[in-house]
Amino acid sequence: MQIYLPIAEVSVNAFLLLGLGGIVGVLSGMFGVGGGFLMTPLLFFIGIPPAVAVATEANQIVASSFSGVLAHLKRKTVDLRMGTVLLIGGLVGAALGRTAIPADMCTKVLNFDSAADPEELY
Repeated sequence: MQIYLPIAEVSVNAFLLLGLGGIVGVLSGMFGVGGGFLMTPLLFFIGIPPAVAVATEANQIVASSFSGVLAHLKRKTVDLRMGTVLLIGGLVGAALGRTAIPADMCTKVLNFDSAADPEELY
């Protein structure tokens, strides 16, 4: 069953996407690692453009992270105060990094492409 992905501008098999998500989810759960390093290249291989694959994979990372927090909450191993401080710092840092540092500076000074303007990737 093919579904059209308007952002990626491609049609892919829905069952293939479900299967990839399930397999990567199981591996992430078994080994306690994020699925981004597995899922992003797999999305490339099925024809999803790199910028779309990276942005879309962020959704799965959020889901697996939430699942991990729920599992650790049951074990009472989550320090919510520290997690809240880290969350606030991460949100502020991400916002500053996105708005305060121009994309061309990342390219010139740091020698990598910023995700600030994904249209420049094409």
